Amino acid sequence: MLLQLWGLLYSSYVRFWLKWVVRLLTGKCELQRVLHGQKEGARRTLGIEHSLGSSKNKVLRNALHVDEAEVEKCVKDVMKEKKIEQKDIRFKTNLHISLLQITGYKKLYLNVENLRKVPYDSDNEEHEEQLIELWNLLMPHENLKARITKQWCDIGFQGDDPKTDFRGMGLLGLVNLVYFSKHYTNEARQILSRSNHPTLGYSYAIVGINLTEMAYSLLKSGDLKPHLYNVVSGLPQMEHFHQFYCYLVYEFDKFWFEEEPESIMHFNQYREKFHEKIKGLLLDYDAVLTLGDKKKP
Repeated sequence: MLLQLWGLLYSSYVRFWLKWVVRLLTGKCELQRVLHGQKEGARRTLGIEHSLGSSKNKVLRNALHVDEAEVEKCVKDVMKEKKIEQKDIRFKTNLHISLLQITGYKKLYLNVENLRKVPYDSDNEEHEEQLIELWNLLMPHENLKARITKQWCDIGFQGDDPKTDFRGMGLLGLVNLVYFSKHYTNEARQILSRSNHPTLGYSYAIVGINLTEMAYSLLKSGDLKPHLYNVVSGLPQMEHFHQFYCYLVYEFDKFWFEEEPESIMHFNQYREKFHEKIKGLLLDYDAVLTLGDKKKP
């Protein structure tokens, strides 16, 4: 109760007067202090996002909701509103980058969500081609005997027709699996091989789809902002979401074998533990969760 009261007082009164005093002492508004005082990346853009969102000024609050095409005009409007000279190129450039990152994050979420909503359709030739491509990437020396076959279990699907496994994540689940297999083929085959371990094995494709859900939920909640704001100086693209997914697949496999679960029946427990680990890493404003020195072929 006391914390809630303090939060209300701070946001309504204390914060305003603190900002006024600091501006009086430094000669700079909060936006200037963040843009000039923080290095490019999550620290700067999250600071800008908080400052704009907490402002009582409508022009500043609306800056969080502009489209990409409106960013340049929005920057000028903010500078005019805060009485910052248009010739301050550093302020203008840095605010432009941060607003692109903010609007880009929202656009990326919408694109990911739209792909997730597309159901796998076995009558769709493109969907079928991607599914066959996944098999060929993972099992280059073994041909499928039929479209409906128990062979799909060899790469971690639950039954003889993978389409039923994509219900939760739609086409997004398949696209991520194909992306990892195409761009990190050696790693994907190694992880598939490890997933067949006699005691620590798991269903490769099913876990991959599960990790797509994890990546999606982190994006939706906003937890992925530090990573994307650090990785992309501008508009995050679907490519960057796929890259983060690849990181999750690679790291989850290492995590699983390090933990040595007693049984696959404990999957949800360890999945949640891994999820919390990733969320903990994303609390770091300097977070960059990529495959590091792993190179795309």
